[in-house]
Order: sequence, then structure tokens, then C-alpha cells
Amino acid sequence: MSRRNTAKKKYVYTDPIYNSKLISMLTVRILKDGKKALAQRIIYKSLDLIKNKTQDEPLETLEKAVRNATPLVEVKARRIGGSTYQVPIEVRAYRGTNLALRWITKFACQRTGKSMSIKLANEIIDAASENGNAIRKKEETHRMAEANKAFAHYRY
Repeated sequence: MSRRNTAKKKYVYTDPIYNSKLISMLTVRILKDGKKALAQRIIYKSLDLIKNKTQDEPLETLEKAVRNATPLVEVKARRIGGSTYQVPIEVRAYRGTNLALRWITKFACQRTGKSMSIKLANEIIDAASENGNAIRKKEETHRMAEANKAFAHYRY
């Protein structure tokens, strides 16, 4: 990270079918080797699977999953007087959304299953119903922050 100036925030474009920025952000997380069309195909297929399984609106299910997986606090390592403390810090909305999407895609990849679209659909459904690995990661992050609450006065 540069010490002189802050990084410019890139504009997030909406996706072509659902007209949603959230799906566009998810596409970037799934993207490998610049194959955006393949990443979008995986996401759209998983959204169709969600619609078939839950009979709900898939975009609402995705939004609910991201909302459930978004952390409120996280810990950051801060070096003070030769020792490192895990300092709890509130998470801004944009970073929280990014963390949630990152965890959902990471744990979808680690799942057992046939195709990535099925694994992603199952992870999104689990996160929307408040269970699954992404939710467990959020709760673990909150527990870490709670355990290190004593070092909160070391905030930046």
C-alpha cells in the first residue's frame, strides 16, 4: 500500500442479465485466467439451480447469503513495542461485502461436487439459510475480535 496517496476505487459495472453489481463482483471472484464468459456462465447456471431448488428469486437469495456472511468486525495485526497484537476493527460495508463474496467462492471451490455451478449454488443456499462454511468463517472472525477486545484501544 502506498504511503503517499490512497488507491482509487474502481467503478463496478452491472452484469448484463440481472443488472446487479453484486453479481458482477461475484464474477470477478470466480474469474480465472481472464475467462469472464466462463465465470458468468457458472454464476448464471448456479442462479438457475437456486431458483429451481428454493422457488425463490435467486438474486434475493444471493443478497441474503452475502448479508448473512458479511462480518461486522475483524482483527488486524498491529505491532506495538516489539509485540504483535490482534486489534479488532470495524469493517466498512464495501470490504464486508468483498470478504463475504471471497469466503463464499473459496468454500464453494472446496466443496465436493460435480461442477462449480452446483457447488456455488449449494454454498449460496447454505449461506442464505445461515449455515455453511462462509457463515462459520464469519462467526470465527467475530469470536477472534471478541477475544481480543482488550486491545481495542490500539486502533489506528
